[in-house]
Amino acid sequence: MKLMLERVEKAADYTIGSLSVDDDWQCWTCEDEVRDGPKVPGQTAIPAGTYQVIVTMSNRFQRPLPLLVNVPDFDGIRIHPGNTAADTDGCILPGCDRYANSVGRSRVAFEALFTKIKDAIAKGEKVTIEIA
Repeated sequence: MKLMLERVEKAADYTIGSLSVDDDWQCWTCEDEVRDGPKVPGQTAIPAGTYQVIVTMSNRFQRPLPLLVNVPDFDGIRIHPGNTAADTDGCILPGCDRYANSVGRSRVAFEALFTKIKDAIAKGEKVTIEIA
């Protein structure tokens, strides 16, 4: 299964994106700021690229969550519910609704996406996310 995240609005303190699953639109996303310079811990969106997505237990959230593997200069990058860049330390926040600098109904969007990711992994499919 291939996730594609196209960053459609880059601002000084947030990034809004559009996420598709196997070429079908899935949801909006919210991330931290995209930086060309050095990474700022907890305030920088992950670099563009393609990453494998696995599901592991999150110590922070105390539940299984999608984890992006081998993100340069980042550890523990996940897809999880949240609405604004203040809700993330570099992770991807899905949402059903797009607002000026945030997403809405994140838990609904997350559960729909997470179900697809878990189903694909259960079938033995490799899940990747391409971030442009």
